[in-house]
Amino acid sequence: MNNRTKGPSNALIHKEGFQIILTVGVLFIISNFCIHYFIENHFIFSLLFTVISGVLFILIILFFRVPKRIIEIDNNKIIAPADGKVVVIEQTFEKEYFNDYRTQVSIFMSPLNVHVNWAPVTGLVEYLKYHPGNNFVAWKPKASEENERFTTVFKTSGNIEILMRQIAGKLARRIVSYVTAGKEYKQGEQVGIIKFGSRVDIFLPPHAKVNVQLNQKVKGNKTVIAEF
Repeated sequence: MNNRTKGPSNALIHKEGFQIILTVGVLFIISNFCIHYFIENHFIFSLLFTVISGVLFILIILFFRVPKRIIEIDNNKIIAPADGKVVVIEQTFEKEYFNDYRTQVSIFMSPLNVHVNWAPVTGLVEYLKYHPGNNFVAWKPKASEENERFTTVFKTSGNIEILMRQIAGKLARRIVSYVTAGKEYKQGEQVGIIKFGSRVDIFLPPHAKVNVQLNQKVKGNKTVIAEF
Protein backbone atom coordinates (compact mmCIF):
# COMPACT_ATOMS: atom_id res chain seq x y z
CA MET A 1 0.00 0.00 0.00
CA ASN A 2 1.45 3.35 -1.02
CA ASN A 3 -0.69 5.62 1.13
CA ARG A 4 0.29 6.50 4.68
CA THR A 5 -1.57 8.26 7.47
CA LYS A 6 0.56 10.67 9.48
CA GLY A 7 0.25 14.16 10.85
CA PRO A 8 0.41 17.17 8.54
CA SER A 9 3.47 19.34 8.07
CA ASN A 10 3.66 22.86 9.49
CA ALA A 11 7.09 23.66 8.03
CA LEU A 12 7.86 25.67 4.89
CA ILE A 13 9.14 22.44 3.32
CA HIS A 14 6.91 19.38 3.70
CA LYS A 15 8.41 16.67 5.90
CA GLU A 16 7.62 14.08 3.19
CA GLY A 17 10.32 15.75 1.10
CA PHE A 18 13.18 15.81 3.63
CA GLN A 19 14.61 12.39 2.76
CA ILE A 20 14.21 12.90 -0.99
CA ILE A 21 15.82 16.35 -0.89
CA LEU A 22 18.74 15.08 1.21
CA THR A 23 19.29 12.01 -1.00
CA VAL A 24 19.16 13.94 -4.26
CA GLY A 25 21.38 16.68 -2.85
CA VAL A 26 24.06 14.18 -1.82
CA LEU A 27 23.91 12.43 -5.21
CA PHE A 28 24.25 15.74 -7.06
CA ILE A 29 27.25 16.77 -4.93
CA ILE A 30 29.01 13.43 -5.51
CA SER A 31 28.22 13.51 -9.25
CA ASN A 32 29.51 17.05 -9.65
CA PHE A 33 32.67 16.25 -7.71
CA CYS A 34 33.38 13.15 -9.85
CA ILE A 35 32.81 15.04 -13.11
CA HIS A 36 35.01 17.98 -12.12
CA TYR A 37 37.73 15.73 -10.70
CA PHE A 38 37.92 12.88 -13.21
CA ILE A 39 36.91 14.52 -16.50
CA GLU A 40 39.57 16.87 -17.81
CA ASN A 41 39.30 19.47 -20.55
CA HIS A 42 35.50 19.37 -20.49
CA PHE A 43 34.78 22.64 -18.73
CA ILE A 44 31.60 23.36 -20.71
CA PHE A 45 30.17 19.89 -19.98
CA SER A 46 31.01 20.20 -16.28
CA LEU A 47 29.46 23.66 -16.08
CA LEU A 48 26.33 22.52 -17.91
CA PHE A 49 25.91 19.53 -15.59
CA THR A 50 26.33 21.76 -12.54
CA VAL A 51 23.68 24.19 -13.79
CA ILE A 52 21.20 21.45 -14.70
CA SER A 53 21.64 19.57 -11.42
CA GLY A 54 21.28 22.84 -9.51
CA VAL A 55 18.02 23.71 -11.31
CA LEU A 56 16.62 20.21 -10.74
CA PHE A 57 17.52 20.38 -7.06
CA ILE A 58 15.72 23.72 -6.69
CA LEU A 59 12.64 22.32 -8.48
CA ILE A 60 12.52 19.36 -6.09
CA ILE A 61 12.67 21.73 -3.12
CA LEU A 62 9.88 23.86 -4.62
CA PHE A 63 7.77 20.77 -5.20
CA PHE A 64 7.64 20.11 -1.45
CA ARG A 65 6.96 23.72 -0.45
CA VAL A 66 4.05 24.35 1.92
CA PRO A 67 2.52 27.80 1.33
CA LYS A 68 1.00 29.53 4.34
CA ARG A 69 -2.52 30.52 3.30
CA ILE A 70 -4.95 31.84 5.89
CA ILE A 71 -8.66 31.43 5.09
CA GLU A 72 -11.91 32.43 6.71
CA ILE A 73 -13.96 29.29 7.21
CA ASP A 74 -17.29 29.48 5.38
CA ASN A 75 -19.66 26.50 5.56
CA ASN A 76 -21.46 27.64 2.42
CA LYS A 77 -18.35 27.46 0.24
CA ILE A 78 -16.15 24.66 -1.08
CA ILE A 79 -12.54 25.71 -1.50
CA ALA A 80 -10.03 24.14 -3.87
CA PRO A 81 -8.24 21.23 -2.14
CA ALA A 82 -5.16 21.63 -4.34
CA ASP A 83 -3.23 23.95 -6.66
CA GLY A 84 -3.53 23.24 -10.35
CA LYS A 85 -5.75 23.51 -13.43
CA VAL A 86 -9.41 22.54 -13.72
CA VAL A 87 -9.60 19.73 -16.30
CA VAL A 88 -13.11 18.36 -15.69
CA ILE A 89 -16.49 19.94 -14.87
CA GLU A 90 -19.35 17.56 -15.56
CA GLN A 91 -22.25 15.57 -14.18
CA THR A 92 -20.88 12.13 -13.36
CA PHE A 93 -22.39 8.94 -11.99
CA GLU A 94 -20.29 8.35 -8.88
CA LYS A 95 -20.46 4.61 -8.19
CA GLU A 96 -18.05 4.09 -5.31
CA TYR A 97 -20.00 5.85 -2.57
CA PHE A 98 -23.04 7.85 -3.73
CA ASN A 99 -24.33 5.57 -6.50
CA ASP A 100 -25.98 8.51 -8.21
CA TYR A 101 -25.08 11.62 -10.17
CA ARG A 102 -22.83 14.31 -8.74
CA THR A 103 -21.07 17.37 -10.13
CA GLN A 104 -17.44 16.42 -10.65
CA VAL A 105 -14.70 19.05 -10.58
CA SER A 106 -11.18 17.74 -11.24
CA ILE A 107 -7.94 19.62 -10.60
CA PHE A 108 -4.74 18.47 -12.33
CA MET A 109 -1.48 19.19 -10.52
CA SER A 110 1.64 19.40 -12.66
CA PRO A 111 5.06 18.67 -11.11
CA LEU A 112 5.51 22.45 -10.73
CA ASN A 113 2.41 22.90 -8.56
CA VAL A 114 2.19 22.70 -4.77
CA HIS A 115 1.12 19.14 -4.00
CA VAL A 116 -0.24 19.55 -0.49
CA ASN A 117 -3.98 18.77 -0.25
CA TRP A 118 -6.42 20.61 2.03
CA ALA A 119 -9.92 19.85 3.31
CA PRO A 120 -12.43 21.57 0.98
CA VAL A 121 -15.07 21.85 3.73
CA THR A 122 -15.38 21.46 7.48
CA GLY A 123 -16.83 18.06 8.27
CA LEU A 124 -16.57 14.57 9.71
CA VAL A 125 -14.86 11.88 7.68
CA GLU A 126 -17.71 9.49 6.88
CA TYR A 127 -15.85 7.24 4.46
CA LEU A 128 -12.22 6.46 3.76
CA LYS A 129 -10.77 3.96 1.31
CA TYR A 130 -7.51 3.32 -0.52
CA HIS A 131 -7.59 1.73 -3.99
CA PRO A 132 -4.48 0.26 -5.64
CA GLY A 133 -4.40 0.75 -9.38
CA ASN A 134 -2.60 1.91 -12.51
CA ASN A 135 -0.68 5.10 -13.20
CA PHE A 136 -2.28 6.53 -16.32
CA VAL A 137 -1.73 10.21 -17.14
CA ALA A 138 -3.76 12.00 -14.46
CA TRP A 139 -5.77 14.28 -16.73
CA LYS A 140 -7.35 11.36 -18.63
CA PRO A 141 -10.95 10.51 -17.57
CA LYS A 142 -10.14 6.85 -16.84
CA ALA A 143 -7.61 7.92 -14.20
CA SER A 144 -10.48 8.66 -11.80
CA GLU A 145 -11.53 4.99 -11.70
CA GLU A 146 -8.46 3.02 -12.75
CA ASN A 147 -5.46 4.79 -11.18
CA GLU A 148 -4.18 4.33 -7.67
CA ARG A 149 -6.40 6.57 -5.55
CA PHE A 150 -7.57 7.50 -2.06
CA THR A 151 -11.22 8.42 -1.49
CA THR A 152 -12.41 10.56 1.43
CA VAL A 153 -15.97 11.71 2.14
CA PHE A 154 -16.56 14.72 4.39
CA LYS A 155 -19.99 15.27 5.96
CA THR A 156 -20.70 18.87 6.91
CA SER A 157 -22.79 20.12 9.86
CA GLY A 158 -25.61 20.60 7.35
CA ASN A 159 -25.48 16.87 6.46
CA ILE A 160 -24.02 17.61 3.03
CA GLU A 161 -21.49 15.05 1.83
CA ILE A 162 -18.48 16.04 -0.29
CA LEU A 163 -16.28 13.34 -1.82
CA MET A 164 -12.61 14.08 -2.44
CA ARG A 165 -10.50 11.62 -4.41
CA GLN A 166 -6.70 11.89 -4.50
CA ILE A 167 -5.38 10.24 -7.67
CA ALA A 168 -1.82 9.22 -8.48
CA GLY A 169 -0.65 10.20 -11.97
CA LYS A 170 2.03 9.06 -14.40
CA LEU A 171 4.86 10.37 -12.23
CA ALA A 172 3.20 10.03 -8.85
CA ARG A 173 4.08 6.93 -6.91
CA ARG A 174 2.79 7.72 -3.45
CA ILE A 175 -0.41 9.14 -2.00
CA VAL A 176 -0.03 10.27 1.61
CA SER A 177 -3.21 10.79 3.64
CA TYR A 178 -3.51 12.18 7.15
CA VAL A 179 -7.25 11.66 7.64
CA THR A 180 -8.90 9.32 10.15
CA ALA A 181 -12.43 7.97 9.79
CA GLY A 182 -14.88 9.57 12.23
CA LYS A 183 -12.70 12.60 12.92
CA GLU A 184 -13.71 16.17 12.08
CA TYR A 185 -11.42 18.29 9.92
CA LYS A 186 -11.67 22.02 9.49
CA GLN A 187 -11.88 23.65 6.10
CA GLY A 188 -8.35 24.42 4.93
CA GLU A 189 -6.67 21.84 7.19
CA GLN A 190 -3.95 19.73 5.59
CA VAL A 191 -5.26 16.27 4.73
CA GLY A 192 -2.49 14.85 2.55
CA ILE A 193 0.04 15.18 -0.24
CA ILE A 194 0.58 13.40 -3.58
CA LYS A 195 4.14 13.15 -4.82
CA PHE A 196 5.21 14.21 -8.33
CA GLY A 197 2.25 14.97 -10.58
CA SER A 198 -1.31 14.00 -9.82
CA ARG A 199 -4.99 14.98 -9.65
CA VAL A 200 -7.77 15.61 -7.16
CA ASP A 201 -11.46 15.01 -7.95
CA ILE A 202 -14.25 16.67 -5.98
CA PHE A 203 -17.81 15.34 -6.22
CA LEU A 204 -20.40 17.94 -5.24
CA PRO A 205 -24.19 17.81 -4.70
CA PRO A 206 -26.14 18.63 -7.90
CA HIS A 207 -27.49 21.85 -6.35
CA ALA A 208 -23.99 23.28 -5.70
CA LYS A 209 -23.12 26.31 -7.81
CA VAL A 210 -19.77 25.83 -9.54
CA ASN A 211 -17.66 29.00 -9.60
CA VAL A 212 -14.76 27.84 -11.79
CA GLN A 213 -14.33 27.12 -15.49
CA LEU A 214 -12.45 24.55 -17.54
CA ASN A 215 -8.71 25.26 -17.84
CA GLN A 216 -8.88 27.79 -15.01
CA LYS A 217 -5.90 27.79 -12.68
CA VAL A 218 -6.87 27.48 -9.03
CA LYS A 219 -5.06 27.75 -5.71
CA GLY A 220 -5.69 25.39 -2.83
CA ASN A 221 -7.04 27.04 0.33
CA LYS A 222 -7.82 30.15 -1.71
CA THR A 223 -10.02 29.60 -4.77
CA VAL A 224 -13.73 29.00 -4.09
CA ILE A 225 -14.63 26.26 -6.56
CA ALA A 226 -18.31 26.05 -5.58
CA GLU A 227 -20.91 27.21 -3.07
CA PHE A 228 -24.26 26.06 -1.74
